[in-house]
Amino acid sequence: MTLVFAHRGAHSAERENTLGAYRDARELGVDGVELDVRQTADGALVLHHDPEVNGVAIARSRASDLPAFVPHLEAALELLEGLRVNVEVKNLQDPAESSYDQTGAFVAAVIDVLRGSSNIQNLELSCFDLATCVDAHHYDEAIPVSFLTWKTPLLEALELAATEGLSGVNPHYLLVNADAQHRAHELGLGLNVWTVNDAPDLTAMAEVGVRSVITDQPALALRLLRPS
Repeated sequence: MTLVFAHRGAHSAERENTLGAYRDARELGVDGVELDVRQTADGALVLHHDPEVNGVAIARSRASDLPAFVPHLEAALELLEGLRVNVEVKNLQDPAESSYDQTGAFVAAVIDVLRGSSNIQNLELSCFDLATCVDAHHYDEAIPVSFLTWKTPLLEALELAATEGLSGVNPHYLLVNADAQHRAHELGLGLNVWTVNDAPDLTAMAEVGVRSVITDQPALALRLLRPS
């Protein structure tokens, strides 16, 4: 059965990556939630997709200086107790990003918080930066880690993930076909596909047999993939 993950929560009525969006996703009955974690200048782990919020770089700000709608990772994990949670670590060497941690300290701090959750068995990590994925796996081999990919060809990404001992690959849905799913199965890897929003694409991904779809339309995905 293909799992349904709400991308940044259910944000049709609430702001994405907020406790309200995560609460709405839970009430819909999704299998899991995908969220984005960043680290502030004073070491707090907060949830926001973009490197800036209201024009302020998160990595250069104290947590107390951020808007109240930006939640901390710990609060989200508590709210989502019992659900699967895909924590995307926003650490990437990219001109659009305001910081990059190459030491592994950022992802280690994230894992330390995950370890403190009573929901640890349902938690997983993902990142577009392969080095960060490897650091995470080495720091705690018990926590599933998936390599997020868009520019890397999917078959190549699968081989890289398998070589590094990761648990999965999270590709854009346009990269996915039956051959890729077959190879992932051969390598013992899960495919967690983003961001799948249209009915034909959701149905196609489920028919291919991917582990999960990450979607901005969780209510639609549930209607299609969990027919009564």
